[in-house]
Amino acid sequence: MKNWYHSWRAAIRIARRDAWRFKGRSFLVLAMLALPIVGVSAADLTQRSSELSPAQQLDRDLGKADAVINDPGLGGVALMQNPKGDNYQPVKEYGDSEPWPEGKTDITAALPAGAKSLVDTVGMAKLKTAHGLRNTSVRELKAADPMAEGIMVLDRGRFPEKPGEVAATNAFLESSGLYVGSKLTARGLDTTYRIVGAYELPDDLKEAQVNALPGALLAPLDKVLAAAELPGTDASDSYLATVPGGAGFTWNMVKETNTKGVTVTSRAVTLNPPPDSDVALYQKDGWSSHGDNSSGNATELAILSTVVGLVMLEICLLAGPAFAVGARRSRRQLGLVGANGGDRHHIRAIVLSGGLVIGVVAAVVGTALGIGLTFALRPVLEGVLGQRFGSFDVRPLELLGIALLAVVTGLLAAIVPAVTASRQTVVASLTGRRGIRKANRVLPIVGLTAVVLGAGIALYGSAVSDKPIIVGGGSALAELGVVALTPTLVGLFGRIGRWLPLSPRLALRDAVRNRGRTAPAVAAVLAAVAGTVAVATYSASSDAQSEARYEPRLPHGAVAILSPESAVDVPSMRDDTQKLLPTDVRADVDRVVVGKKSCSAYGGGDDCGRYEIVRPKAYECPLWLYDASGEDPAEKYSKAERRELAKDWRCLQNDYGIGSEGGEILIGDDRLLKVLKIDDPGASEALANGRAVSFVKQNIVPDGADKGTGKGGATTVATTAANSVAAPEDGANGTIGVRLISAEDVDEADAAGMKGEEPPGTVKSIPAHQVADGQNAYGVTMIVPPKAAEKAGFTTVPLGSFFSTERQPSDAQEQRLNGELAKTGSDSTLTIEKGFTPENSGTLLALAVFAGLVTIGAAGIATGLAQADAEPDLKTLAAVGAPTRVRKALSGFQCGVVAAMGVVLGSASGILPAIGLRFTERRAEEQMYAQALDEGWGAWQDVTAPFVPVVIPWATLGMLLVVVPLGAALLAALVTRSRGALARRAVI
Repeated sequence: MKNWYHSWRAAIRIARRDAWRFKGRSFLVLAMLALPIVGVSAADLTQRSSELSPAQQLDRDLGKADAVINDPGLGGVALMQNPKGDNYQPVKEYGDSEPWPEGKTDITAALPAGAKSLVDTVGMAKLKTAHGLRNTSVRELKAADPMAEGIMVLDRGRFPEKPGEVAATNAFLESSGLYVGSKLTARGLDTTYRIVGAYELPDDLKEAQVNALPGALLAPLDKVLAAAELPGTDASDSYLATVPGGAGFTWNMVKETNTKGVTVTSRAVTLNPPPDSDVALYQKDGWSSHGDNSSGNATELAILSTVVGLVMLEICLLAGPAFAVGARRSRRQLGLVGANGGDRHHIRAIVLSGGLVIGVVAAVVGTALGIGLTFALRPVLEGVLGQRFGSFDVRPLELLGIALLAVVTGLLAAIVPAVTASRQTVVASLTGRRGIRKANRVLPIVGLTAVVLGAGIALYGSAVSDKPIIVGGGSALAELGVVALTPTLVGLFGRIGRWLPLSPRLALRDAVRNRGRTAPAVAAVLAAVAGTVAVATYSASSDAQSEARYEPRLPHGAVAILSPESAVDVPSMRDDTQKLLPTDVRADVDRVVVGKKSCSAYGGGDDCGRYEIVRPKAYECPLWLYDASGEDPAEKYSKAERRELAKDWRCLQNDYGIGSEGGEILIGDDRLLKVLKIDDPGASEALANGRAVSFVKQNIVPDGADKGTGKGGATTVATTAANSVAAPEDGANGTIGVRLISAEDVDEADAAGMKGEEPPGTVKSIPAHQVADGQNAYGVTMIVPPKAAEKAGFTTVPLGSFFSTERQPSDAQEQRLNGELAKTGSDSTLTIEKGFTPENSGTLLALAVFAGLVTIGAAGIATGLAQADAEPDLKTLAAVGAPTRVRKALSGFQCGVVAAMGVVLGSASGILPAIGLRFTERRAEEQMYAQALDEGWGAWQDVTAPFVPVVIPWATLGMLLVVVPLGAALLAALVTRSRGALARRAVI
């Protein structure tokens, strides 16, 4: 035991002395080991500090109150809830045919006797800002009351004390261009408020919100909007409550309050929940107190373990060559240890002690830096997370475990160099001869086997299994196989050296001859690039899929300004849009109203009716035709028939877009066709001749069809079977029936429609032209020229305008227009089609930069080690008369060779998992699509065939394959001195 202790003590002293003597190499390894510890320890501190305890979360939700009482909108029926109050249901069970209760409840009547309460009202309002108009959350709460302390944190100024005062969050002030002291008004409200303070919501620092006293803003705004027939603020009330006695809002009090139709979130119950047997909700079928998160936790643990393992592998691959070079530089010293009676395990102990010493220092330095940086950057981290920390939560055991990673990684990185150094003979160590090193014949076989097996597993996972983890596991195994093959692959790269000039040929030869340091660096670059390419390929493919699914509301750059609620301000809105935006063609459109001209396009109102397009029964989708029995029509057909019907022309949905905002009929002319880019000369001719233009074949009955007259004058089409109706031909002329239903007939029409009967109303027939398939009308169902509308007896009012633009409107122009539109007081809809915006474009750039930095760093490390290891060769070059620039060129090409090999192998390895995951997703979506067709959902939900492409991000690959190796080579050449220190000839 004494000998073991003394031998290791001596080994550690030797290792500590060597680390101090060779500060550059020691700092390099120290940085590699410490940087991950800094990141992981900082991430641990950030995660733990941002996790709120139940008591801290209650302080932010309840302030100093004992409970918050909410109205679930079930009309005051008795409820039962879980202890947290986030799950509830009525005590009475309602059958399928029995309507679910709904309606508001008087919360004040449900408060316990003697309780003090504070109303908390939340709604939305359009507030005027320095830039225009902003839809903003408004919270009416007396924030200065001690009961509300902690819900809002005052930053500067004060909370409102008078009805004419408001406070605002910093996020709102920043986005609105206002400040403490500014005046604030709401659209439709003449009252002006003064901003007297700025605050923040600790749980959501990015929330734009305005605080006012109860009843100061939302209530008067609701009255004004209701009088103007505009949408209200949709406010909801809850009450903060404090009960006497000091015991808080107990579970018995919660159950008693539930009988009055409200839910309660109680501080006392949340912190000390009752047993499950005392919770009536948990006794119901299908309810339980705890969800099973074991699978989710297991998945998170597996991901965390994989990430930690890959980080340690990366560090070992980079740090291992440094220890190997250090062992070779100290080979004479190690030889002296052997000459003086040292055994192989003493040699191994000395080299391992180098990893232990630097690992311990890296653990201490990394942990200290992680704690210090997290503390210093706490405001920045809170801003990124969007919430304040609960406390600075330092957990010593977790940080100790993270620190041990550096020690373990240092030891692991030194294992192979230690074994290699211990196998050298004393004579070879003392003379400095490296001897003949044989290539490992087993490692390539193992690597090739792993590649084949991993690729097979990934292929199986993508083609047969539905579990992405199989694809990921197989891909990881294949990548490890490529890592194992790296020394052999480096040797294969060396064969191209015969065609290269002197400097790159020397660099490639040096890389091949010294595979012990080249292969790990190449493998490290390979691992980083493979992960980047995999994520980049997956992200690019997802963006391509999202772009294919993106449904524009208008042609790119087009503008629509519509006012479906009120027609009074439409002329001024049209002029403002044309004045402030770079518009080209302007197409004014009107809408049809049944009843008063003030009726909304969305219906409603005592004197307002509606209209509907009359479709022949044979043109209706059979999957939609309900009868008086109420049975699902899809049940009448087999799976094969449902599949066919889902693709039938009668079951096709209309295009998505803004054109349906004003109803199914738009009154306009051929200028609307130009804005919508409808290329159909027959359509323009039809509008000029007083014919309507139809974009939906189910609506038009072609001239010459087998017609009959149904009830109310509705045109019908004779048919003998559900699937025997031919679609109207493209460009066909025919008629469209429009039923006008008065306000008195609305209820009767609804009842008739539910029974499958003919609704009451007056049917008008309009001559129409069917537009050819393939034209995207952006939601427009039918365009009726003004003359045809007048002839049919339609009552019309202005709806808005569509514009084509000379160029894409800027954000500033859009904000100025919003400001002008806000002055009108109408609830208008402004739409500017900006096209699809990729979500992952920034991700791809960040990944490319990350991979580039790792590649340059790994290649630079390998180059530095190569220069330290090959100093005799460089001196020999200088001695034989090589130009001074050769040293720079050789250094640059050494770095470029490592980077190029790693990038090429990593790019090839990274594409496999991305393709496998995309194929897995494609199979899953195809199964969902088939199920939708089998069950008849396709016609209801407009289910389309899945499109799951695999897109290679050539820009990212190009940056990695070309720019990164060249950048690494140039950087290495620039930082390398052209002249080296002269030395005496080595004595051999």
